[in-house]
Amino acid sequence: MSTFKEENIKLAVKERYGSKAQSASACCSAGEIIIPPILYSASELKAVPMEAVAASAGCGNPVALAELRLGERVLDLGSGGGIDCFLAAHQVGPEGMALGVDMTMDMVSLARGNAIKVGVQNVEFFLGEIERLPLGDDQVDVIISNCVICLSPDKDKVFQEAFRVLKPGGRLYVSDMVLEEELPEEIRLDPDMWVSCIGGAELKNTYLGRMDTAGFSDVDIIEQSPYRRSIAEGEEWKRSLSSVRVRATKPTA
Repeated sequence: MSTFKEENIKLAVKERYGSKAQSASACCSAGEIIIPPILYSASELKAVPMEAVAASAGCGNPVALAELRLGERVLDLGSGGGIDCFLAAHQVGPEGMALGVDMTMDMVSLARGNAIKVGVQNVEFFLGEIERLPLGDDQVDVIISNCVICLSPDKDKVFQEAFRVLKPGGRLYVSDMVLEEELPEEIRLDPDMWVSCIGGAELKNTYLGRMDTAGFSDVDIIEQSPYRRSIAEGEEWKRSLSSVRVRATKPTA
């Protein structure tokens, strides 16, 4: 994939999710009804700002799988409006910390504003790319990510960076889209399909293999669900899509 192609993808992602952040702020300010993501429980949704719910675009609930402990430092790759960070902050308690990184300034601003609204102090949001994380080595106990790595044109770099910033023995929990068969080229190369978390989805074994190559051990699929949206004539390729919840570990030595 050329650098030009990567730049096109990143620009499309920034535009789509910057617009989503603005829409989330606007609809909540106008008092519009928000349809909550079905991936979160009623108690979880009650504990987070409505703007964070409106900006959510994930395919899983990595916090529900992460078995977070009091005092841990958690990093969310592609934190959006902050929904997973706020849930993580609650679980790790005041002695812990939830950090979020997002490439879109609109999302970072939305998340920071949400933190102020609800008075959550053990969260912090950074502007940055998940291929170049703005953290030092061995900084966090747990990394989570919710349907974001599929948006990256350089997934090897994402997993390398995740491995770098995790402490030895640290855990990675990812919800993402994968494939059982290759997508048609016209879908794979369509920027609109990339920002919809489809064009950048990879074969499942390729995706998991990138984690292995980055150095992770005990790479394991916890859950897998087929693509459940309607499939029209000529869209049989959608049957190849699945959302997976994956767990991996950074070895201690």
